[in-house]
Amino acid sequence: MLRLSNRVIASSRKFQFHVDKFVRHAHTKLDGRLPSNSLYVAGYGVLFGVAAWGTTVTTTELIRNSIIKAESAEPPDQVPAGLKSAVPLRELGTVYDAVPGLRKDMSMREKMETLLKFYQLEIVAGIEGADSSGQTFIKDEWSRGENKGGGITRVFQDGKVFEKGGVNFSAIYGTLPPAAAQRMRANHKDLVIPPSGELPFYACGLSLVIHPAHYLAPSVHMNYRYFETQNEDGTPQAWWFGGGQDLSPMYFDMDDAVHFHKLLKDVCDAHDEEYYPKFKKWADDYFLIKYRGEARGIGGIFFDDLTKPDPEDVFLFVSDAISRFLPSYLPAVRRAYEPSDKPRPTPEAGMHWQGLRRGRYAEFNLAVDRGTQFGLQTPGSRVESILMTLPKHASWEYNYHPDPDSLEGKTVEVLKNPKDYV
Repeated sequence: MLRLSNRVIASSRKFQFHVDKFVRHAHTKLDGRLPSNSLYVAGYGVLFGVAAWGTTVTTTELIRNSIIKAESAEPPDQVPAGLKSAVPLRELGTVYDAVPGLRKDMSMREKMETLLKFYQLEIVAGIEGADSSGQTFIKDEWSRGENKGGGITRVFQDGKVFEKGGVNFSAIYGTLPPAAAQRMRANHKDLVIPPSGELPFYACGLSLVIHPAHYLAPSVHMNYRYFETQNEDGTPQAWWFGGGQDLSPMYFDMDDAVHFHKLLKDVCDAHDEEYYPKFKKWADDYFLIKYRGEARGIGGIFFDDLTKPDPEDVFLFVSDAISRFLPSYLPAVRRAYEPSDKPRPTPEAGMHWQGLRRGRYAEFNLAVDRGTQFGLQTPGSRVESILMTLPKHASWEYNYHPDPDSLEGKTVEVLKNPKDYV
């Protein structure tokens, strides 16, 4: 696993570094050894490093004149043991055979909770196995109070292959205030709002983000959810599904992109051939950092308010899509460790660029993503679970633009111009 060193040794008179109180304190603690120039987003507590630590201006010269230490770095031909095995593809349409305890006569709430809890455990086991270190997810079970639901947050950190990740399940009950109920009615004409104006609801979901340690391995996000409003007696009223999954490479790789998108297209086509082009476009539009004109990654699929043709058909589509998460993602992580005749960056350049791309990832989640904003603005929200999506380390550099002909520049070109991969 590669990590930035905690110290940078100045080797040029061009060395420039503006430090605030935090850095001066760290300088003292490290006996005069300056910390890395990266502005870190650490853990959950920091929304933006600049806001938390003051303004830090970095330069390209600094990183070029720095010694970046690779700790326990494996040669590219030494694939971690847990990544060597192929990930099997579950046959589409077999969810009732694959998921223990799942029955056709269950309510949709029961079906979704059973499905999502099963895949939370399967994905956690898959990531732990691929990591090859013996490191395990931390389990944090939480409750919103009596008759309000809760969830299970599982967080992974500091493994051999994966630096940080989280796989969260939640199932909550509540009441939408009148203003929120009226806004929801704009997209769901069949909503019946009680005389009080408050609308009972139920929502469950499985959400995950994985950030690998290797700069050639992509980060990944997946979220699938079910939402229904309720009559006053607790029976279902209106309902819909939403979700998707998307890939965020540090360095664009066509093989990874084609494999990821092909598996998603195969699932979509098995249910409705209009799904993939529609949901792929939706992902390209949604995961765009508009003020930069640059996507967070190379997309995937994204959808919301899906109600047709009927609940069971949409449930089967969602269950098939979730089954493709590990098979679509882990091969891309494995390829980062395999030998290749493709051009690759040096470890120094790769780690530098990984920090900047993670900075973009954090920007999207904090400044653009509607789900994050909604969660943080909701009274009583679970901030730790919401900000679990942030990478452990990220960096920003003032007005940084890679050479257009470099690997980094070519990656940015792809992110500014979405492509069709299958």
